[in-house]
Amino acid sequence: MARNVVISGGGTGIGLAAAQVFAADGDRVLLLGRRAEMLEKAGVPGALTYAADLSDPHSVRGVAEFVGNEFGTVDVLVHSAGGAGNLEPKAETEDPLEAVAHNWTVNFRLNTLTAVLLTEALRERLASPGGRLLFLSSIAAYRGSGSGAYAASKAALHPYAYDLARELGPRGITVNVVAPGYVEDTGFFGGEIEPARRERLVAETSTGRAGTPGDVAGTLHWLASPSAGHITAQVIQVNGGAERGH
Repeated sequence: MARNVVISGGGTGIGLAAAQVFAADGDRVLLLGRRAEMLEKAGVPGALTYAADLSDPHSVRGVAEFVGNEFGTVDVLVHSAGGAGNLEPKAETEDPLEAVAHNWTVNFRLNTLTAVLLTEALRERLASPGGRLLFLSSIAAYRGSGSGAYAASKAALHPYAYDLARELGPRGITVNVVAPGYVEDTGFFGGEIEPARRERLVAETSTGRAGTPGDVAGTLHWLASPSAGHITAQVIQVNGGAERGH
């Protein structure tokens, strides 16, 4: 039977690839994102779209109302919205501490708060039993990200997911995290990555190649399947061996 699938960050990159996989399986898909034009260009057959800032409680309440009217029950909720803040306005300050505060606030707003608010708004609509709640983390949660802000904001999702797994398990809902490594064609870096950096990231893998959005989307699709019904409170790394399992 067709399932109701809600995907944040569904207009580009991994979120879009996941939407395409679920739609191809006959599921009803809702794409969420801040930029309406990107959602409209996504071209996922039969998908609904809703533009909203998921870090704003008022906007998230609007999403919840829309989901209630269109879907009622949510079978799969995928949190793919986020980023390292490369597309966000820079701090308009020369004060170094204010700049740090801005960077960390932006990263936690983009990666943590968006996922938490959307989850809390829709948790009572998750199918019981059989619901699937999936978060996108990052290899950076294990090894850092330079400034630390992006890595910390992704790592924060792990204990949140573990708590949710315990809380929602009695309802037959699983909660898991997927942590990709370097993935091309996502817009994550805000433009073309430097060739030397790309070469270094690929060299870290055991597979000798960069990841693709489809690699991650396939993992999300499997975790949402009946075959993964006894897998919960796990972080699944998809990085070609660049980071060993923990």
